Amino acid sequence: MGLTSRWILIVLILGWAVYAVTPISKSINLGLDLQGGMHIILDVDTDKAIEGKIDNAVMQIRKDLDSEKLAYTFVRKQNMLNLAIGLGENTSRDMVIKMIKEKYPYLAETGIDTDAKTIVFSISNMYDTRWRSDAVDQSIEVLRNRVDQFGVAEPLIQRQGEKKIVVQLPGLEDPKQALDLIGKTAVLTFHIVDQSVTGEEVAQKIKTVPYDCISLPYKITDPATGKEIATTEVIVKKDPVLTGSYLLDAEVLVNPSDNMPYVSLKFDPTGAKIFEDITRNNLQKQLAIVLDGTVYSAPVIRSVISGGNASIEGGFTFKEATNLAIVLKAGSLPAPVTVAENRTVGASLGDDSIRSGVTASIIGFILIVLFIGIYYRGSGMIANLALVVNLLLILAVLAQFNATLTLPGIAGIMLTLGMAVDANVLIFERVREELRTNRTPYNAIEIGYSKALSAIVDSNITSLIASVVLFQFGTGPIKGFAITLSVGLIASMFTAIFVTRTIFMTILLNRNVKSLSI
Repeated sequence: MGLTSRWILIVLILGWAVYAVTPISKSINLGLDLQGGMHIILDVDTDKAIEGKIDNAVMQIRKDLDSEKLAYTFVRKQNMLNLAIGLGENTSRDMVIKMIKEKYPYLAETGIDTDAKTIVFSISNMYDTRWRSDAVDQSIEVLRNRVDQFGVAEPLIQRQGEKKIVVQLPGLEDPKQALDLIGKTAVLTFHIVDQSVTGEEVAQKIKTVPYDCISLPYKITDPATGKEIATTEVIVKKDPVLTGSYLLDAEVLVNPSDNMPYVSLKFDPTGAKIFEDITRNNLQKQLAIVLDGTVYSAPVIRSVISGGNASIEGGFTFKEATNLAIVLKAGSLPAPVTVAENRTVGASLGDDSIRSGVTASIIGFILIVLFIGIYYRGSGMIANLALVVNLLLILAVLAQFNATLTLPGIAGIMLTLGMAVDANVLIFERVREELRTNRTPYNAIEIGYSKALSAIVDSNITSLIASVVLFQFGTGPIKGFAITLSVGLIASMFTAIFVTRTIFMTILLNRNVKSLSI
């Protein structure tokens, strides 16, 4: 590459770097240790995840028995791990057991009551262990989707132990909103309201809840203020006719009649077909929209609804409707989570950390510059200029790609600056050796860079591989260190090999230069 081409490339890169770190461009995100935020430990209720599997199995087994025309008296959950099937008069026990083994491999027969004609099935230990672990992993993914939509830069979400999740949210300004967003299970279901009995009749013990129904709370809100004014009970069919698993999108809209926000739902093609059939088969009945066990609305189905559109109206504020839309789009948690620990890192701690880290970095940088400048004289000043460019490039990459800077990240920057100096030391010592053999400065520079190149590339490549491994398998502060180390290594190879050599080529353009300050 010619000298002019080299300078054009350097100027372009420096121009981009200066733009990237200026206030009009993107800023560098600071980690939790530098700017404060929230540190939350969540406990996943894996027992509920297993119960959910049993509940789903109970509903599906009823449908399978009906389709196979196998008579039964009941299919019900006995406890968290067991379900029981009551056989009809002419139903073969062996046929039921065969069907369960074929369609539900996770269920194992654990008991038969011959007189009562009841078969008990339990979830096997292998599936129990796997599903509990899966519940934590799925919760992590759902939380990550929610936090990403919430807009927190570079959150940390990772597993801790068997059923705990660590969540770090740097720079969060509204802790309550974050906890509401993170902790909501967001299980969305649609149930037909049982109109044979009312919540008031059940409360007054005039009637009882039918065996195939459940009583759910219904919060009545003031349309004008969105505040809760009363709570009643709604009796709905126990089995949902539709779940949120078919949900395609959720967005906040405003009702023009009362200017109140509501959440508009859009189902995928399968869900749209199911919803259309529900409305066709249940005209003039109420359809309860249930989120996390609470009825938000129960409109009367007055016509067939096609296209897969529905809405949730619950007297929301705009922020509540927005949060609800976020959790619905991100998906429901496979199990409830509770906050086991909640710590807020204050701004004062962040300021102290920044001050200490920056002070240590400045002192280290000054010592490096002084050593190189004194020991290698004029050539050392060229190396120092390359160090400044190196630091600028690191900060530019962090800003451009919205990476997060942490205290270990600052340590990574200082380490790469030291390694950049090491590269210059290798080059300069090679140049000195060539000068001692009475070579001209130009030839000494050319040969010195050529001989040192392989050692510099090898050492940086091996360090880069180590930093990639740290980033891939590390978490939190380790990743912050790995990011700055990786960026710094690439920048140091560019500055130590390319930039300094270009400067020397410019100075020694006249090959008759007799001496070199090194």
